[in-house]
Amino acid sequence: MCVPLNNFSKILGAKLLKIEDVSKATGISRTTLTNLYYKRQNNVELNTLKKICDFLQVPLSELLEYVPSD
Repeated sequence: MCVPLNNFSKILGAKLLKIEDVSKATGISRTTLTNLYYKRQNNVELNTLKKICDFLQVPLSELLEYVPSD
């Protein structure tokens, strides 16, 4: 079984960005971004992930990663 890791909050912190910055630049709702930030969002549309990655200038594999569980 694989466990997804969400690095959205770490990336925002490293780049000194706020959820509001991402929302204004991408048009993604603050609710969606907040849920992703606090790891409450399980199903995120690929288009949404693409917009986030493009704005943050990171590959999808840096934003989300799968790590096999023991």
